[in-house]
Amino acid sequence: MPSRNLSDFVKAYDVRGLVPEQLDVDVAWALGAAFAEVVVRREGGSGCVIGHDMRATSPELSRAFGAGVTSRGVDVTHIGLASTDGLYFASGHLGLAGAMFTASHNPAAYNGIKLCRPGARPVGQDSGLGEVRDLAQELLDGTAKPRHEEEGTVTESDLLADYSGFLRGLVDLSGIRPLKVVVDAGNGMGGHTVPAVLETAAGLPELPLTVVPLYFELDGTFPNHEANPLEPENLRDLQAAVVEHGADLGLAFDGDADRCFVVDERGEPVSPSAITALIATREVAREVAAGTPAQDVAIVHNVITSAQVPEVIASLGARAVRTRVGHSFIKGEMARADAVFGGEHSAHYYFRDFWFADTGMLAAMHVLAALGEQDAPLSALMADYTAYAASGEINSTVDDQAAKAAEVREWALDKDTTVDELDGLTITHGGGEGDPMWWLNLRASNTEPLLRLNVEAADADTMAAIRDDVLSIVRGN
Repeated sequence: MPSRNLSDFVKAYDVRGLVPEQLDVDVAWALGAAFAEVVVRREGGSGCVIGHDMRATSPELSRAFGAGVTSRGVDVTHIGLASTDGLYFASGHLGLAGAMFTASHNPAAYNGIKLCRPGARPVGQDSGLGEVRDLAQELLDGTAKPRHEEEGTVTESDLLADYSGFLRGLVDLSGIRPLKVVVDAGNGMGGHTVPAVLETAAGLPELPLTVVPLYFELDGTFPNHEANPLEPENLRDLQAAVVEHGADLGLAFDGDADRCFVVDERGEPVSPSAITALIATREVAREVAAGTPAQDVAIVHNVITSAQVPEVIASLGARAVRTRVGHSFIKGEMARADAVFGGEHSAHYYFRDFWFADTGMLAAMHVLAALGEQDAPLSALMADYTAYAASGEINSTVDDQAAKAAEVREWALDKDTTVDELDGLTITHGGGEGDPMWWLNLRASNTEPLLRLNVEAADADTMAAIRDDVLSIVRGN
């Protein structure tokens, strides 16, 4: 039987495929051997740390990957069940390259691998993943040159308590007012990490938090709802529970718990852009308190975060750095700018103190701290960061994406706008007295025939008018 075509499911940033039709133990072994060759050995690394999520296929696939790694003379440390940010912690803490077996929020039929260099530095298509894929393909096809190495060693290590203690050391929650928080883990890895970090399961002291758990049972079949809080229907149980329990807020994690979504005390979702602005405010203040001049503090955001994010950063005297959508771009820009924090509207939050990697748990802790350090409800606290009306991301199936983008650019010519193409097409109308501000971003998907539209404006009517005009062009109505 011919081997699979790895290009079908080794994506720009990670591996994500159907099990076993695409990703099975043979493919995992080949990817592990290739990763050991291309990333670990070539860069002089001493080993590889491997973690996995709660999917039924994850333990077997991660072991097969580890066997591929050790076949190349590279040592393996298995940390077992982990969130993706738990694996990033292990990579930074141990100084090892890493592999995390997860398909994040994808349905149960999928699994995947997120790879990183030591210190949680990313491995993407342009930074080694393409080469890993090609060598793995040769190994599967039997065309790669054989290697005869002394087998690497295998070590088992449970780092959950170390991970929990490290996060507690970054955000001190011990002195906040008592809070009740509903957490929807979606049967994903939040059910493993929340009891350790926010409660006492890892042996840490009790915090002034009452956690109301929703779907903490680890179950990769996702029996209650998909572990993708970006979809509004997946937040409904959390919203209802927050109101029912009279909670101060709700938190929802995706399947591998690297993203965190927030719901206020009314059960209303809080925009990830508003969370970005809130955390940016806290991180700038902390840096300034430590003696860094505000103008030397950088915060990274992508092209589709709210216009309020750079406005808030500028009001603090700090520097907003704008970059493309996607974790490799955010991480790269953060490292270049030595940024203290970075946020994406997809609810990925990145921290310099966490090896520039994303961690939903640390973002959640910042929100808990900000709320617990003052007396107002979360809705009042966030009001300062939610001045504008946003469409959210709207996808349209389009065959000729470039032609449609050109039509939208033409439509905007007489509207007193500025245009940039950092990531897709961004058109901004600054507005003025009686002339509301608006901006839009139109980006083509890397993997599908889709155009993604985001619109924001000073008021809901203006946002809706711009959104509808652009959608009529894009969809040819």
